Amino acid sequence: MSARRKPAFGAVIYTGITLSLSAYFIFAAVQGDFGLFRRAEIESEAAQLSAQLKAIEAEVARMENLTTRLSDDYLDIDLLDQQARDVLGMMRSDEIVVR
Repeated sequence: MSARRKPAFGAVIYTGITLSLSAYFIFAAVQGDFGLFRRAEIESEAAQLSAQLKAIEAEVARMENLTTRLSDDYLDIDLLDQQARDVLGMMRSDEIVVR
């Protein structure tokens, strides 16, 4: 007669713990706060913010140009005339208003 050996529960427990920890760390590497999906979201958000920054910088440059053109050192008469018309709502006597 051959004697049957009982399975080693220590090896089964060790394998189970190892597989559980491996699954946890793989899940954390993909889904966690510092995982691959979060990194892709951060890179996408960084690209959007970079585009928004460029648009704001262009707007600031435009406003600086207008401010310089209306300064005491350099006065653009045409721009001053346009701003006065926009703010005061006035027009010249030789102009025709189309509504």
